[in-house]
Amino acid sequence: VQLQACGGGLVQPGGSLRLSCTASGGTFRTYAVGWFRQAPGKEREFVAALGRGTSSTYYADSVKGRFTISRDNAKSTAYLQMDSLRPEDTAVYYCATSSSIILSSIRDPRYYHYWGQGTQVTVSS
Repeated sequence: VQLQACGGGLVQPGGSLRLSCTASGGTFRTYAVGWFRQAPGKEREFVAALGRGTSSTYYADSVKGRFTISRDNAKSTAYLQMDSLRPEDTAVYYCATSSSIILSSIRDPRYYHYWGQGTQVTVSS
């Protein structure tokens, strides 16, 4: 499975961006999908996830109510809609998938098997 993430860029505080993550190979609809981010000097952290084979969504407290994760299985693509962006959202954003992750581990990057290359999001005035 290969993942291609895109959609990052420079945006002012309060603005919006939509990230996309397109998968090739495998059976996308059966995968859990996660978005993670990593700021300079910090560890990679969980942002949002969609459960495997379900529509259940999971969010980090820091983005709840501002970010929305979704997927289009026909396009093998997952999305992260980011609204009301803040400077502290600045990071490289990564998408990841797993065909076997359990829900109790869905926030843990160690349990994802496939990763995209990352896309830079910068929130600044």
